[in-house]
Amino acid sequence: MAKKLYELCKKLGIATSYSAQGLQDHQVEESLLQSFCSELGMDASSEEKIEESLQKLEERPYKEMLKTIYICRQNCLKMDICLKQKDAEEQIKMRYVSGSNKTKNIDFEKKFEDEKKIGNTVYQKYVLDIKTSLEIGYYDIELQIGKQTYHTKLAVAPQKCYRLEDMEGTKLWGFTLQLYSLRSKRNWGIGDFTDLENFAKIAADMGANIIGLNPINTLFHDFPENASPYSSISRLFLNPIYIDVEKADGYTGKIKSKYKKEIEQIRKSDLIDYTNVYNLKIRVLYDLFEKRQKQSKTFENFKQKQGVQLHLFALYQAIYHEKCHNVWGGWQAWPQGLKKQNPIDMAIFEETHAKEIEFFKYLQYEAYKQFENVSEHINHLGMKIGLYRDLPVGVCKDSAELWSDRYAYIKGAGAGAPPDIFFSEGQKWCLGAFDPFELEKRAYEPFLKILRANMKNAGALRIDHVMSLMRLFMIKDTGTSGTYIYYNFENMLALVALESYLNKCMIVGESIGNVPAGFMEKLEENDIYSMSVLWAERWDNGLGDFKAPQYYPQKAFVSVGTHDMTPLKMWWFGYEIELKYNLHIINKAEKEFLYKQREQERWRLLKALDENGVWPQDNLRKGNYLYGEGYPEGLDEAVHKFLAKSESRVVVLQLEDILGVTELQNLPGTDKDTYPNWRHKLPVNVEDLSTDTTFIRNITSVKEGRG
Repeated sequence: MAKKLYELCKKLGIATSYSAQGLQDHQVEESLLQSFCSELGMDASSEEKIEESLQKLEERPYKEMLKTIYICRQNCLKMDICLKQKDAEEQIKMRYVSGSNKTKNIDFEKKFEDEKKIGNTVYQKYVLDIKTSLEIGYYDIELQIGKQTYHTKLAVAPQKCYRLEDMEGTKLWGFTLQLYSLRSKRNWGIGDFTDLENFAKIAADMGANIIGLNPINTLFHDFPENASPYSSISRLFLNPIYIDVEKADGYTGKIKSKYKKEIEQIRKSDLIDYTNVYNLKIRVLYDLFEKRQKQSKTFENFKQKQGVQLHLFALYQAIYHEKCHNVWGGWQAWPQGLKKQNPIDMAIFEETHAKEIEFFKYLQYEAYKQFENVSEHINHLGMKIGLYRDLPVGVCKDSAELWSDRYAYIKGAGAGAPPDIFFSEGQKWCLGAFDPFELEKRAYEPFLKILRANMKNAGALRIDHVMSLMRLFMIKDTGTSGTYIYYNFENMLALVALESYLNKCMIVGESIGNVPAGFMEKLEENDIYSMSVLWAERWDNGLGDFKAPQYYPQKAFVSVGTHDMTPLKMWWFGYEIELKYNLHIINKAEKEFLYKQREQERWRLLKALDENGVWPQDNLRKGNYLYGEGYPEGLDEAVHKFLAKSESRVVVLQLEDILGVTELQNLPGTDKDTYPNWRHKLPVNVEDLSTDTTFIRNITSVKEGRG
């Protein structure tokens, strides 16, 4: 059975083996392959069923006359159609509806490709080679074959993703930050959109052209402590926790006086108290919502524009809010009528919970309004790129996305990663991932909605785990075993390029991990910038000396590390090694090995900084800083100047590296009961950054390095 099973897997895009750190050509168990075949709609339970499934896959393209969408690059416009032999001689006309609602004819050349007999019917495949020049965009195509009319879509994509016109030869710099971590004298215990606006002014005044954000999508309303921005309930909507309540319609100073003690208490904490912060904001926002005298036109317009997607999202939140404290298991455990969206049950719930549903829409309205203001403010400041948003690779499996559109996602498995250089045990993210066949069947609309929502108000978009455009490592919900599921890479790339062009949004691909051969070259061909980090830019597969700046990739956004990596000062002392040992993530022998390795890495970093002459002239290296000599003065400035001298087009600084933070924002593989992930505030208030000596000196170093 194995041979036929492998053949079926190949046609479905299921990897029968894979290579990863410590797992060279790992063979996937047959039972797991059978399970994934079933997830993708093909029965592989026996040799006979496999044969039937193979036949279905072979016949399917011929029986489906038109695809739901044809995705082409602008310089190669083609469509393939399959006709019954008796219809093949009929005249074919092609046209599309223009913006003025007038149909326009499309010239093409019809070319025979092949034919296949299925039962008593002969099907013939033709390629329609389009000769009419079409602008980049989407087209509703109408095909008239004889007396019958058929419809499909055509996506005409550019050769490359959008980029700034003057990007060639330009060396830009800016910041990446975790919005929640911004500390200020005015916020309510967590960084908010006003803090972002104020930080943008400081950054722009100093010459920055980009501000990168953590994902700011919606998290669980009823469980604020589930704070990972990479496990949202919807990537289509914003997290209300970032609303500046004091800017909401109807807010008065009396409200702040009423909650003064609570605000002071949550503001002075070094860790974010998500429960008290969120619940306080929601309490005040609900009061403002109830006291509104009349519906605003802008709110009504917002609801109308967001349409059914917003309604389903608000409905999910209202149902979840009612059920979550007495029905365990998330939406999968809801009563069948609500779980499966039975129209009658849904209508009854909507009628009896209209106010709650409206409130969740109101939260999105306030969040969108404030985020829009931030974007307009940044545009006014003249930043060349502006906001650099972050698109998570997946979505929480107990999410509004899966409830409202469950068939778009693979059931019974979640996205993760096999072992790699950074995570030797691999990672089980338990994130919902798109079903590749359902995507094609639905003209990629679920994917396009996610792209558009996260490109909004952004000059650049970071696609988390960009390898997911080609493949995702899927792990069964009930175990730890997994394998790769492949997507139509060319289609995904073309659609990313198209949306990038239409939204004037640069694309950056986070590609840390197991990267397939030739993958990075494909990204470069499409002008998808790589994301490069100091810790990985080393010779000998990331284990040798640090590369000199001239060897860094040009089409890259470069930084010291990421939210998952150790901040500079913490790295220098190896505090994360001790942390992992104390949490029993590593044993004593591993701890001792890592400390010895870190000593060598420190030497290598000092050597690279020396050789490239990046130490501050008024603070040159004074020693080797070994065995208790402390943290090298000027190390942060030297490292940032080192990166700034690189050939990479964009350098982004993490405030944690500048301000000497010695805690991780996120320790992968741990939860909130083990380590306070996503909860650390920065040590300096936003208002004080522009006069902070360390901050200013680091910016000066970067400017010198950028030239």
